Amino acid sequence: MAIVQWLARPADYATVWQAMRDFTEARTPATPDTIWLVEHAPVYTLGQAGKPEHVLDAGRIPVVRTDRGGQVTYHGPGQVVAYALVDLRRAGLYVKDYVCRLEQAAIDTLAGFGLPGARRHPGAPGVYVPASAWTGKAGAPSAGPLPGGDADLKIAALGIKVRNGRAYHGLALNVDMDLAPFDGINPCGYAGLRAADMAGCGVRAGLVEVGERLAGCLLSLAGLEASAGAPACGGVSARPV
Repeated sequence: MAIVQWLARPADYATVWQAMRDFTEARTPATPDTIWLVEHAPVYTLGQAGKPEHVLDAGRIPVVRTDRGGQVTYHGPGQVVAYALVDLRRAGLYVKDYVCRLEQAAIDTLAGFGLPGARRHPGAPGVYVPASAWTGKAGAPSAGPLPGGDADLKIAALGIKVRNGRAYHGLALNVDMDLAPFDGINPCGYAGLRAADMAGCGVRAGLVEVGERLAGCLLSLAGLEASAGAPACGGVSARPV
């Protein structure tokens, strides 16, 4: 039975990261898979092989070198992070397939809130929306740094770490946040890549509602049996603890 749990908000990144490592180290073959839903205090995180030059101007926001894959991203208020602590061997999932399912969970969540057209980009992990979806005050770019020169906006980032067949870290979805800190980095290593959030694309939804829907989609796509009261991909039922 998989468990979905909200952590206290705002959550310190380093504290949650250490808790994920401790959980993964201590788990046994019988340990339930768990999804932690988190809203972080402002922080930049740099992946294990991330290049420091992609941090352009951190200002007063701390930068944490972490052990996930990927380059640099930003976490902060108004963004929900789903940390999926999953035994991939037990679930019969390969890493590439698991990453694809994480992305699909975000795509399905966005579609469920009336934002179709979200998609992947080969070679650029995460989830993107067309520039035409942006309704915010700042204009969307007419060209972009993604393969093919696409001007898509990044709305969800992901990065995982797998140790002894068990995954941790996960997926971050921008709900309704101050996007200015993304200007201080090359998001995910792409110079000039613009970030978007659901609110800027015309979707008004609460962080808790979005987080629970995202967790439900993750459970469904990973083939995990949910515990009683866990959220569903098409609806919400869990509450913060």
